[in-house]
Amino acid sequence: MSILVPPEKPRGFIDRTGAQADAERRIVEAVGAVYEQWGFERLETPATEYTEALGKFLPDLDRPNEGVFSFQDDERWLSLRYDLTAPLARYVAENFDALPKPYRRWAAGPVWRNEKPGPGRYREFWQCDADTVGSASPAADAEMIAMACAALEAAGVQRGGYQLKFSTRKLLDAVLEKIGIAADAYSTRLVVLRAIDKFDRLGRAGVEALLGAGRKDGSGDFTKGAGLDAGQRTAILDLVSVGAGARAEVLARLAGLVAGPALEELRAIEAALSALGIADAQAALDPNIVRGLEYYTGAVFEAQLIGGDGVNFGSVGGGGRYDGLVSRFRAEPVPATGFSIGVSRLAAALQAQQAAQTRGPVVVLVMDQARVGDSLAMAAELRAAGVRAEAYLGGGGMKAQLRYADKRNAPIAVIQGGDELARGTVTLKDLARGAEIAKLAGEDREAYAKLREQVQKEIPRGELIVAVRAMLQGRNA
Repeated sequence: MSILVPPEKPRGFIDRTGAQADAERRIVEAVGAVYEQWGFERLETPATEYTEALGKFLPDLDRPNEGVFSFQDDERWLSLRYDLTAPLARYVAENFDALPKPYRRWAAGPVWRNEKPGPGRYREFWQCDADTVGSASPAADAEMIAMACAALEAAGVQRGGYQLKFSTRKLLDAVLEKIGIAADAYSTRLVVLRAIDKFDRLGRAGVEALLGAGRKDGSGDFTKGAGLDAGQRTAILDLVSVGAGARAEVLARLAGLVAGPALEELRAIEAALSALGIADAQAALDPNIVRGLEYYTGAVFEAQLIGGDGVNFGSVGGGGRYDGLVSRFRAEPVPATGFSIGVSRLAAALQAQQAAQTRGPVVVLVMDQARVGDSLAMAAELRAAGVRAEAYLGGGGMKAQLRYADKRNAPIAVIQGGDELARGTVTLKDLARGAEIAKLAGEDREAYAKLREQVQKEIPRGELIVAVRAMLQGRNA
């Protein structure tokens, strides 16, 4: 009797259904049309490159082969491309004399990263890129930002539903030099970059921990920090905490912290964006945008989807200036800048954005009919704070009430049983997050087990409004 092979996918890979594949195809067609309109020509490079041509620029240093899938062939190492930019650098160097300067190209296709998978983080995904090689002008960076705005709108994102944030690596370089972190201290600098890149998600305290000894996340995993002292941490945090506002206002605040090339570069980008008619609401200057890839040398930018109620759906694209990448192949400087839309991530984010727009009310469960008044009071408090909410007024038990909440497309269920009442607390059950995590049960049981604990949290009764708002916005209370 033959042994049956288990029908299972490798961790971090997904099967794309017709609907999902169609959504991604439509995004590529829409974004590609914008790139073509702006004068970019399509180029397709192979999925596999010689490993030394790709370089080691990924931020995930915990993997044995530093984030790339590699294999040996004819005594040379080959790797699946981890993005579409590194192969472009090889192509430009190989065809340098025949290409116009600047060279404007766009591309779309799958890329692979040998990283730890998780919710929404796959090892294979599609990107759609545009790059300008051969221009050192900050106007080229501004053009990438403006074109990214047009591309997102063409892909179906309404104006006001996204924001491009930009900065320059030179800001951080200036601060690191000031606090004594040498330019050749690559490992320390990379840990600092990765910490700052998580500012929106972890906040000042979380980033400070990563700049210091390290941080333990909600699952118990510990991430080693950069080991900086208190003064060094403060200098970096002062930079990334400059704050939001109009681009001119942020530039004025930055002038009190840094001077020189970094500030002049940002002023030039701001002037070009204004000339292109890009409003502050479309593109904002944000010093905590640094991007995780090591090869960026100057301007960096990131596209984020946001909901009408301020919910942030996360990054759906990014890019920046990489003046040293082509130069790895040639003994001369070759400036370059580019932007990449994560097609798979954008398709998923658009789905999530649409779901949020049709989201049902928060449902307050009634665990004891004698205490229905308490549930009605909590629902009333939430409504007074601007949150859609209702108390369950049927006759079912807890399971029936949760099924009701699911059918109502409720994002959160509020539960106060006898134990919570005695402790003066309530339990919030993140139903939307729970449904997302449940999909991992058959794909990545380890990640599923860790994340399942994050679906439910007990909070003091007096913090109900703050905690519900935070959960709706995807942040920790």
